[in-house]
Amino acid sequence: MSCKREVQDNIIDRDVIASQSAKVLSLLQAADPDKIVTFGGECSVSVVPFTYLNHKYGGDVALIWIDAHPDITLPGDAYDGYHAMACAACLGLGDRKIVGQMPSAFSAAHTLLVDVRDWERDEIKERQKQLGIANLTTEQLREKPELLEQMLKEMGCSHAVVHFDLDVLDPAEVCLVVGRPENGLCSSEVVDIIKTVCQHTNLVGLAVAEHLPQVEIILHRILSRLPLLQ
Repeated sequence: MSCKREVQDNIIDRDVIASQSAKVLSLLQAADPDKIVTFGGECSVSVVPFTYLNHKYGGDVALIWIDAHPDITLPGDAYDGYHAMACAACLGLGDRKIVGQMPSAFSAAHTLLVDVRDWERDEIKERQKQLGIANLTTEQLREKPELLEQMLKEMGCSHAVVHFDLDVLDPAEVCLVVGRPENGLCSSEVVDIIKTVCQHTNLVGLAVAEHLPQVEIILHRILSRLPLLQ
């Protein structure tokens, strides 16, 4: 059964997203967790848990966005998928019907992009500069690993949340997502980054996003065409 997708106010399925966000927030407020781990889904799965935790800890939370893309698209841009707006939503930017429900917003000064290497459009790179969001590149992390520690200290937050989009991984090592931006981090480097965050802050939120089991999908397509398996 197919599901009809609708673009509402320049966001695909905006009303569905707003409704789901309200339900997730209600569940979190009722459970009142101190820490949250989220696995699966696209990048917007981080928005409600992270803004909830930022509110819970009085804004004393660093947002570490490990991703090949900055996810700071806004309604009205060339692309209307909400997952590309996830980091912007965490900063309180975007559609008010969605973002207006969030219990808090991160400041750009408390936000760090890690290994963003595909902005897709020039206006997105320019927006990052205008917002004042820092980005640590693969080269910087390898040449001066102490930069991450330094930037964490400069943010001065006692707590942190980490968004780990699997497309940040170099496809030469492993490919778990649709997009395959080259020259990324290896898995051991990502582990070291998150460990460093844990050494200097209290990690209260972790989201692992954009997992797509491509091998299983391809295998299913092959097997479904074979005799005796149809």
